[in-house]
Amino acid sequence: MGKHMSKLPEWLEDLFCRADIRINGSRPWDLQCHDDAAYDRIAGDVSLGLGESYMDGLWDCEALDQFFARALSAHHDKKVPPSPAILFGVAKARLLNRQNKQRSLMVAKVHYDIGNAFYEAMLDPYMQYTCAYWNGAAPDLASAQEAKLDLICRKLALAPGERILELGCGWGGFARYAAEHYGVEVVAYNISAAQIEWARVKCQGLPVEFRLQDYREATGAFDKVAAIGLCEHVGYKNYRIFLELAHRCLKPGGIFLLHTIGRNRSVHHLDAWMDRYIFPGGMLPSAAQLGQAMDDLFVLEDWHSFGADYDRTLMAWHANFEKSWPRFFAEYGERFYRMWRYYLLSCAGAFRSRQIQLWQLALSKDGIRGGWKGVR
Repeated sequence: MGKHMSKLPEWLEDLFCRADIRINGSRPWDLQCHDDAAYDRIAGDVSLGLGESYMDGLWDCEALDQFFARALSAHHDKKVPPSPAILFGVAKARLLNRQNKQRSLMVAKVHYDIGNAFYEAMLDPYMQYTCAYWNGAAPDLASAQEAKLDLICRKLALAPGERILELGCGWGGFARYAAEHYGVEVVAYNISAAQIEWARVKCQGLPVEFRLQDYREATGAFDKVAAIGLCEHVGYKNYRIFLELAHRCLKPGGIFLLHTIGRNRSVHHLDAWMDRYIFPGGMLPSAAQLGQAMDDLFVLEDWHSFGADYDRTLMAWHANFEKSWPRFFAEYGERFYRMWRYYLLSCAGAFRSRQIQLWQLALSKDGIRGGWKGVR
């Protein structure tokens, strides 16, 4: 181990020691280095270097989720010296609005439009690409995702005949579930043509309207509003605009349910690897940023945190991905496989380390008379 450790910069050697990660060790979370070039790439830019060198096969790890859980629990982000790439990213994020309408379309093209069949193999029948709600009782992914959908419907106190706005609807799973089980009408916005096409087929005969438009173009008055997994694409410069839109579209007495990944501290830059390969423009809000954005706008009725459920959700997605991969190898190739595996398992490790969270916020326009009746 010493031979390889000597090639690492001091901060990275210290991190691996504190995280109990060994180079070419025998445990599942140990890093197996195939090419010493990986060290220079990681030292130059830890996010891009670590991810790209893995994609290129320079190193492996049997249990990437455990590797990242250990590294992040050792608070690697507080030990990494800022590289020129990071400093440039911070400056660019402050100068530009990386999540404007034009740039938002990149997310659909890069991530969501890569093939509905691929996502069908990985996700549940409602095509939920957000955290499931296991709550200690759900036996499998499909049950946990239905539990999540029902939890949201109950938090919104949906009633037959109500008109619901969904901002960023994905494949329409929430809209379909709410219309089927609660008798509501749903207007749903999304910028992915592939997702909208799939959703319209599944929702035939239901009072659901899908609009191929950016969330910022939403209009109308609605009894309830939901945004499930959209806030991660909004960006810190647009949080207030996003919440003002939800407030504007909500009728008096209405409830807004915000379901989002969150992080423990505020940042104003993007993760370089995630930005390049997975979610262009993606940014996780902090509690402070959301609080500032909703200041004097909504009454915060409930803040529900269940990030551990996302770890389990990601591991279920990964199991489905691995099981179905032979069907997709010829189309996507080895580098995509390594990229996707790295994405799912690094995120699982991040949730396991509790460096990132999953939140559901119930926000009312005027304050619920008599107080919020806790729903779990």
